[in-house]
Amino acid sequence: MNLQNLLISTYEKVSFSLRDLYSHYGYTQYKMSKFEEYDLYARNKDFLISDKVITFTDLSGKLMALKPDVTLSIVKNSIDEPDTLQKLYYAENVYRATKGAHAYKEIMQVGLECMGKVDDYCLCEVLTLAAKSLLAISDNVVMNISHLGFLSDLIDGIGISGQDKTRAIQFIGQKNYHELSGLCRELLIDEDKISKFLQILTTTGSPETVLPVISCLAADITDVAPVERLLHVVQAIGDAEAKGILHFDFSVVDDLHYYNGLVFKGFVQGLPQSILSGGQYDKLMRKMNRRSCAVGFAVYMDMLERLDADKETFDVDVVLIYEDGAEPAALRSCVDSLIAQGNRVMAQQKIPQNIRYRQLMKYACGEVSILE
Repeated sequence: MNLQNLLISTYEKVSFSLRDLYSHYGYTQYKMSKFEEYDLYARNKDFLISDKVITFTDLSGKLMALKPDVTLSIVKNSIDEPDTLQKLYYAENVYRATKGAHAYKEIMQVGLECMGKVDDYCLCEVLTLAAKSLLAISDNVVMNISHLGFLSDLIDGIGISGQDKTRAIQFIGQKNYHELSGLCRELLIDEDKISKFLQILTTTGSPETVLPVISCLAADITDVAPVERLLHVVQAIGDAEAKGILHFDFSVVDDLHYYNGLVFKGFVQGLPQSILSGGQYDKLMRKMNRRSCAVGFAVYMDMLERLDADKETFDVDVVLIYEDGAEPAALRSCVDSLIAQGNRVMAQQKIPQNIRYRQLMKYACGEVSILE
């Protein structure tokens, strides 16, 4: 069997397994058109994985797009019923440029959405199904979870706002605590508060272990009710294997203009990026004039291509290039973060000769960019 046939076989096997899983929990399949009005994506570019959209003008002169995302289409075309709950799953092709690529690809995306009256059981079920989705792909997986609403309130409580808040969230997502502490000192925040703030952010591990600790540490800074609610949701997960892959980590961040509560990303060992991503996106619903709440996730099937490739072809997954004089602590945090996602990482000032790598990245001024 050649690689292309192997990939098709893997796509079909995983897609069927996931669709069967979701239907057993009462989710019904949602089918949609390949096209949407371009304006939908133009107004929500920050929500998209890639802002590169294939457009064309239809016979009526309207600017249309091949859909680069499923969630936006579902929200736009669904009925807004805030007192009920719609449970939908999909297996659809989307069209976008993948990270590091210079061409558009047709990619299968499988996922689910819950829209309407989202309660704690709903959050528990979606989190469970996300974990089970990862386990349907591989045994060597981890799902990092966080809570954006609590993180946002925590940053406000410490005294960071406006553009500085945006910078702080960026540093947290990069685990660049050196730059974050520098920002706090620029804002003349008390050293004791900075110390407690960093202690909260760096407390990671099993949600049932770390959430009570975080709640105690943050009690005099902000309302800890969201953390206590998240702990209640996690404790309600009955599947021990699904619960066992959960890992709380504040570095799981998404755009605060769209997401508001529970957020999560799923990783498979050997893949440099998340293969699953999701969370609560009530703010997106409000932006699209919807009264309903919503939570969901997507599995990016194109990542299976990397998973099925011969891993021994590469010596390392990531070569991380950094400049002379880079802050060691911040660089180490960046390397640790990439390794925690299942990568083999080599940090170098120059691209080494005769090293076979899957991806080339650059670290500069506390930020990571993809070169190849």
